[in-house]
Amino acid sequence: MSVFVILRILGLLLVLFSLTMVPPMVIAQIFHDGNWHAFGVGMAISVVTGALLYWPNRHARRELRTRDGFIITVLFWSVLGLFGSIPFIVSSDPDLTFTDAVFESFSGLTTTGATVLSGIDHLPDSIRFYRQQLQWLGGMGIVVLAVAILPTLGIGGMQLYRTEIPGPLKDSKLTPRITETAKALWYIYVILTVICALAYWLAGMNWFDAIGHSFATVAVGGFSTYDASIAHFDSATIEMICVFFMIVSSVSFGLHFAVWRERRLLQYIRDPEFRFFVTFLGALVAITIVTLFATGTYHDATGIRHGIFEAVSVATTSGFSVADFTLWPGVLPIMLFMAAFVGACSGSAGGGMKVIRILLILKQGIREVHRLIHPNAVFVVKLGKMRISEGVAEAVWGFFSVYLMLFVVMLLALLATGLDQVTAWSAVGSALNNLGPGLGAVSTDYGGIPTVAKWILVLAMMLGRLEIFTILVLFSPAFWRR
Repeated sequence: MSVFVILRILGLLLVLFSLTMVPPMVIAQIFHDGNWHAFGVGMAISVVTGALLYWPNRHARRELRTRDGFIITVLFWSVLGLFGSIPFIVSSDPDLTFTDAVFESFSGLTTTGATVLSGIDHLPDSIRFYRQQLQWLGGMGIVVLAVAILPTLGIGGMQLYRTEIPGPLKDSKLTPRITETAKALWYIYVILTVICALAYWLAGMNWFDAIGHSFATVAVGGFSTYDASIAHFDSATIEMICVFFMIVSSVSFGLHFAVWRERRLLQYIRDPEFRFFVTFLGALVAITIVTLFATGTYHDATGIRHGIFEAVSVATTSGFSVADFTLWPGVLPIMLFMAAFVGACSGSAGGGMKVIRILLILKQGIREVHRLIHPNAVFVVKLGKMRISEGVAEAVWGFFSVYLMLFVVMLLALLATGLDQVTAWSAVGSALNNLGPGLGAVSTDYGGIPTVAKWILVLAMMLGRLEIFTILVLFSPAFWRR
């Protein structure tokens, strides 16, 4: 491990992040909301700190190892969340405590979408824009962006890429060069954002709301510029646009790239993870709509609109809302919330355990049943025509086991802070799955929960965003041995 190389890269990344303070500063000047100084201070502190980390180590050159990639990724996301909170701390509107500012920053960057704020409609426009921008940066991962545009990372960039991209099959690259891979991902990400913003604008949003909501939609984040979220617009067209882009952004960006490169839409149908994802969403939507009408919750087309939107929003871990699904009857609130544990596809901006892991677990379960019937037979797990190695299968089960154990530990920790069972259970699930909305006392916002609970949830957001092992590996004594 090279401490000096890590500090040099961390400094460069922090300077890069400081540039993201410029757009909200411009927004503050355009709308004269008097909040430009909050971002000026944030930018200055980020630049100075980054320079102090970079300059003394500017000549440090060494190929990054896998271990270095883990350290840089965890350090940068931690530092990024802290420095991203500076505008919230400096600004007098909203007037947030240090804990609340950090919570809001981490929630944005991890695309969780949980908020401590209320009265968002009346906040300064620069703050409202900044929240949306944080989600957009976190959606694809600013580390991947850095790999794409900072040639100073050199050939070691693969170590950053592997620790940042979600999913069990991290070694697959779309192009021979890692920088080209990262650029390909970001080209797709930016193009989707632009198309989404234009669609929102054509559907009736003003340019400010269209850009802001496109940031959060393509990032599968869930932050909105209004307390009422998408319900503020009361537009079926806007809701369906949002549904479409939530689904598209929850599909693997690697698959999008393959379709674009081959110019064949059949690539989607041939992908087993995509087929399972669409089938799962379709079944969830159907059950939701049927239940809403069967229980008399809705009696017109509004039930179809709200059923489709909420089922897709929660299942993809987006967290937008057009209705309070927590008040829906019967098993619906719990069923939708549990769907977020499945989450989006691997290699997407979404959260959850990822569709491919759930699919592999199901296939392995079926294999074990077949082994009971035919104990001497040899059965292999396949995804399409690809045979899944035992190493990947074991890693999936390991992830699933650790995921559940961490969930239980953090649930007990939240209960110890005084939260009720429903609130604690849903808050941990929401943070760990990067969903946002919860049940009970956190169904609207997280402002009223204890300070200790907020820090536990910040850790849960990080664990969910970096898929647990990226962080847990740092606590292993073997990791630090030479």
